[in-house]
Amino acid sequence: MQILPEIKEMHDELTEWRHRIHKHPETAFEEYRTADFVAEKLESFGIEVHRGLAKTGVVGTLTHGSGNRAIGLRADMDALDLQELNEFEHRSQIDGKMHGCGHDGHTVMLLGAAKHLARTKNFDGTVRFIFQPAEENVAGGRVMIADGLFDKFPVDSVYGMHNMPGHQVGTFAVCKGPIMASADFFEARIIGNGGHGAFPHLATDPVVIASEIVLAWQNIVSRNVDPLQSAVVTVAQINGGHTGNVIPADVVLKGTTRAFDPKVQDMIENRMRQIAVGIAEAHGAKAEFSYDRRYAPTINSPEETDEAIAAAAELVGDSGVNKNVAPVMGAEDFSWMLQERPGCYIMIANGAGEGSCHVHNPNYDFNDEILPLGANYWVRLTERILVQEAS
Repeated sequence: MQILPEIKEMHDELTEWRHRIHKHPETAFEEYRTADFVAEKLESFGIEVHRGLAKTGVVGTLTHGSGNRAIGLRADMDALDLQELNEFEHRSQIDGKMHGCGHDGHTVMLLGAAKHLARTKNFDGTVRFIFQPAEENVAGGRVMIADGLFDKFPVDSVYGMHNMPGHQVGTFAVCKGPIMASADFFEARIIGNGGHGAFPHLATDPVVIASEIVLAWQNIVSRNVDPLQSAVVTVAQINGGHTGNVIPADVVLKGTTRAFDPKVQDMIENRMRQIAVGIAEAHGAKAEFSYDRRYAPTINSPEETDEAIAAAAELVGDSGVNKNVAPVMGAEDFSWMLQERPGCYIMIANGAGEGSCHVHNPNYDFNDEILPLGANYWVRLTERILVQEAS
């Protein structure tokens, strides 16, 4: 790996920062301590700091030279509602919360890049360091945009990065086009007419109706989606009734859908509503249906992906970058930023073999070994895009 000596020398410091954040995990829109730490570090580097977007978001701005181009580099800061089972010294000190997805590492890699870029200023233009809250579950990236992120801090392109367990340290993975799916969430309330379990003919049974709807929804993917496309319709909750001899008055269905194509998203929502309402009405019941488009598909733009690939390849070699990684059905709210500006979301390997586990696992930990590589990736990407003309 071709990591700059100055960034290698920061390894112990970056590790200490990461452990400090890991010990004190904070979940959606409550990242006050983390935001304080990020803002204090940025200010100490001489970077202009703005706070308050999406409540706890932090944006640092660093300008050098006379160039009018600007790029955004984004890291997420939030933790998970998950009890950590690790026993190491830097384990979570907050009961029921942990950095189980590596956002502590994401934050520190970007801080390391900010420190180096502020010191060397080997670029011409403006860098926006975007530290985002609430990636998990509530799409804080969408909130930052609604609060005026790109109006207040204009950029020509925006970039994100996530760690990838199960892959060898010193590698990256990315692809052009969709790399992660949308994540939409639905709720359907089937309103019937409750009654005694012994006299179903005197009731309108929402349990039977809801069961028919669940099965009919499964035909959407198999019969309405092109076989060469990918989609998921998952009913994760069926709630209704309180005892064994009473037909309930209503049943609530909840779940999630996934897709890579916005047109498929549209179709799934429309078909789910049509099926729920139609089946309910056919049985003399009523269906109330709501659909929350919480995470858009994460779609990498071609030119910006080429820049990301080139920056990563300079560090780990061409063979160290998987340029056609298979997209996954997981979701990421960086997608909302990519809907506003072209950009690229890349994966950095977190390690494989014994002791490694996937994210959202109570035994997960970000691999400190990759902190300098991630920081150097951000630096190299910035220097490539905001190239400084020789005088």
